[in-house]
Amino acid sequence: MSLQGRTLFITGASRGIGLAIALRAARDGANIAIAAKTETPHPKLPGTIFTAAEEIVAAGGKALPLTVDVRDEAQVKAAIERTVATFGGLDIVVNNASAVSRTPVADTDMRRFDLMHQVNTRGTFMVSKYAIPYLEKAANPHILMNSPPLDMQEKWFSGTTGYSIAKFGMSLVALGLAGELRDKGIAVNALWPRATIATAAIKNLLGGDRVMQMSRTPEIMADAAYAIFHSEVLNRLHIKRDAGYLRKLRLQAANDLTGS
Repeated sequence: MSLQGRTLFITGASRGIGLAIALRAARDGANIAIAAKTETPHPKLPGTIFTAAEEIVAAGGKALPLTVDVRDEAQVKAAIERTVATFGGLDIVVNNASAVSRTPVADTDMRRFDLMHQVNTRGTFMVSKYAIPYLEKAANPHILMNSPPLDMQEKWFSGTTGYSIAKFGMSLVALGLAGELRDKGIAVNALWPRATIATAAIKNLLGGDRVMQMSRTPEIMADAAYAIFHSEVLNRLHIKRDAGYLRKLRLQAANDLTGS
């Protein structure tokens, strides 16, 4: 199977995991809408929507760079409408954009708390909401969240409560949508790595070069997402809880592509 000619709308696709997913799809000849905020280079963060577009085209895909703040309802609606107008439809939505502040409650600025919930939970909810009418018309449509399994243990919240609530909120959106969209034939899944992924957020916020050297590359997430978009087993609208699942997905994808 291939993603050739299929259209993906990926939030936060100017760098990191979002860009890696975009490039994996682009190698098949997919159409990628890059929905992100960065138009001009950032001093600490690599990439813009335009540099991402160049990479996608170089990889074999078609690119549509869109300046989108997922907190802004008008921007989200307009971006999805422009994507459909440009490419003729919408097949896959990847809710990847996230704000991060891994701090305990006492040290969390309320503006950061609000930002995380507006970007992570509300942004995911809103992008999915406005994509549904177009996904209903697609063959094998998908919504994928970059968010954790709903494992309600203290260790996943203590020290990062605000951030964890916002990320778990994305997974709750996935869980609810899986039930709401099952009869419409739209697959809804969530993907989360076991180990840290080497992204700008990890380098700048969570430990610098030492943690980056210990982390997996974003391509492992891209391979797993690619497998989800293809696998019939994963097209049953259940949240897929990644607890060591990434390696299995990569092997499954490799077997599917080689026919072994």
